Amino acid sequence: MILDVIRASRTVSRVELADATGLTQATVSTVVRKLIDEGLVVEVGRGASTGGKRRTLLQIEPTARYAFGAQLGSDATTFVLADLGGATVSRWRRGPLMKVAPDQAVAVVADELDGIVERAAIDRAKLSGVGLVAPGPLLAATGIVLAPPSMRGWVDFPLRERLEQATNLPVLLDNDATATAAGLYWTDGIAPKATLAALFMGQGIGAGLLYGGQVHRGAGGNAGEIGHITVDVDGPECWCGNRGCVEAIAGPVPTVERAREAGIDLGDPERSVVAAFGQLARLALGGDPKDLEVVGTSARYVAVAAHTLVNVIDPDLLVLTGPAFAVAGPLYLPVVANHVMARRFARHSTSIDVRLSTHGPEAAALGAAALVLQAELAPRGTEQAQA
Repeated sequence: MILDVIRASRTVSRVELADATGLTQATVSTVVRKLIDEGLVVEVGRGASTGGKRRTLLQIEPTARYAFGAQLGSDATTFVLADLGGATVSRWRRGPLMKVAPDQAVAVVADELDGIVERAAIDRAKLSGVGLVAPGPLLAATGIVLAPPSMRGWVDFPLRERLEQATNLPVLLDNDATATAAGLYWTDGIAPKATLAALFMGQGIGAGLLYGGQVHRGAGGNAGEIGHITVDVDGPECWCGNRGCVEAIAGPVPTVERAREAGIDLGDPERSVVAAFGQLARLALGGDPKDLEVVGTSARYVAVAAHTLVNVIDPDLLVLTGPAFAVAGPLYLPVVANHVMARRFARHSTSIDVRLSTHGPEAAALGAAALVLQAELAPRGTEQAQA
């Protein structure tokens, strides 16, 4: 808790830590001393005088720990190396690994990790572990247990075990939307007591939920699957087995299909859905009425999903994030924000901040790294992560 406040505050005194956490100054001093001894926190001078002795300021020592995050996406695999302060040390992308054999993908991830450690010239002993995220629920014991068609070959593959063997590091698995919520909290200075909902859109649609610095996964790791809420009981069948899901009606896959049926040229039919959706978004941003109509249909359904999420969670902050929103966010944000502001149940009593993520397509990989750092620094016995 103290480390979270220091990170969110950038610089803070011990007295301010006691005020922010409700802990006694003696407890704060004891914990801060331990953090300093472990090299996680440093003293960085003194604050302005308030009439008495100038207070010593504290901040995170970012080079004390690093974490490696990887996201398995439908159009690319994204890698991030992050430091303890939440800064991205390195980021890069390569072709998608979803369609290759899982054991081959594990070898690629391990090679990428070795390469970045060498290029960044960091001490491998400071590397806390590997976070790997993908669509759908990932469970520590069994890996991927439910997946979209592009990842059916990964179901029940012992992903965590094989990746730990290949990297000789602890490995944490999680859902990409859940990881994104953790990444936003870790990197964007969000208040430790905030309630955050991250609405994630890649090839599919999901949400990550965070309360008081802790991600919420639900009993089976499936909290936040807002893309699989039915909005049309007679709608098209979804890959999850239900009908009329938001994802099946308004996700990038049906939106791209609708655009092609309308005669919109999105390039090679074999290109990835996210790439084709990005092309559609760029055309719509240019103001073409036909393109705007197709995207607008999707945005209205996504706004209904966001409204449902906000009514259930009642967050302080709703962030649109993920590879699809990285391109199409300016088209979706006003539709979602206006719908949520006008129709949410608590509109007369509380305010909500609706915004776009600044992290673009690497948001989930950065979140994977953040979850690793949170898991290592959590008190033993707390359910910080699915490790």
